[in-house]
Amino acid sequence: MTIFDLVKSGEIKGYWETMTKDRDPYMLEALFPGDKKLGLDLSYIKGSSGLPIVLKTSAFDAKAVPRNRIGFDKMQAEMPFFKESLTVDEKLRQELNMVLQTGNQTYIDAVMNRVFADTVQLLEGAAATRERMRAMAISTGTVVLADIGQEYNYDYGVPEAHKFTETNFNSTDFDICGYINECLDRIEDDTGVRPTKGIVSRAQMNKITQNDVLKKNIYVMSGGVSTVNTANAVTYIKQQTGVELAVYSKRYKDENGKPQQYISDNVVVLYPEGNLGTTWFGTTPEESDLMSGSAANVSVTDTGVAITTMKHEDPVNVETKVTMICLPSFEAADQIAIIDTSASG
Repeated sequence: MTIFDLVKSGEIKGYWETMTKDRDPYMLEALFPGDKKLGLDLSYIKGSSGLPIVLKTSAFDAKAVPRNRIGFDKMQAEMPFFKESLTVDEKLRQELNMVLQTGNQTYIDAVMNRVFADTVQLLEGAAATRERMRAMAISTGTVVLADIGQEYNYDYGVPEAHKFTETNFNSTDFDICGYINECLDRIEDDTGVRPTKGIVSRAQMNKITQNDVLKKNIYVMSGGVSTVNTANAVTYIKQQTGVELAVYSKRYKDENGKPQQYISDNVVVLYPEGNLGTTWFGTTPEESDLMSGSAANVSVTDTGVAITTMKHEDPVNVETKVTMICLPSFEAADQIAIIDTSASG
């Protein structure tokens, strides 16, 4: 048995899927479930209005009046390609070689777990990349990526009338529920759909709980509860608007190693029930060209993420590569409200 027998894509895939089996999914994963398509192109039909148009009246025996197919935009883009790799470092490889000579399976498993734990960082990175794109789409209406000379900019066409800016949103005397209802009315008037869900960062929720209007109303309605926390603020806002706010404070590290939030502190997003789009995967070159050959060992996980292990003879080593072609579609882009609170207190 050698390092080449142990470090294979199938074993890495199994380790990853076992490790993540009982872990909670990313918050936006349920709103943009994964699916697979061939190639790089992402095209979908986005409805520009959800309101039905009544049929024209007609006399009997009269010819039907043709209706123009209006209100739909075809969105098309080339999906971005993500690729990164790791090799087993010299020290760990020597340690593994020594352990293999003992034949002690417990020691072998312990070293291999370290090898796989390093490798799954790439798979964690792929999952974080997908969530970042979904978060950009829902909170800005665009996905903007730039790294090592590659730049991508996707605009999902969220109507400007559904992007709100309120400089007083975080003022302590601002009527948050009244304003949210105004935003909901706009979305419903334009599309026939009224959002029932919302998402904010922890910092934004903390500002909401400092709102004096909420404090007074919660005090009165609760019969004397003077402390406003996330739980009773969410309950009160849902009672007054029909929107259930959720706090999303999860973070990731960007390409420069700097921690970032998926949802910024300057935005409140309101969206309808159900799927908002699809996290689309394309077919990577590794999956299409290497799976049937002997040059590399390839496995696919998470719908469309390719894990490739390759032997190197000089220096003797195994390289593990993770590749992904991915971009979310956003068919419900017209039905969300994005509230910019960056200028508020």
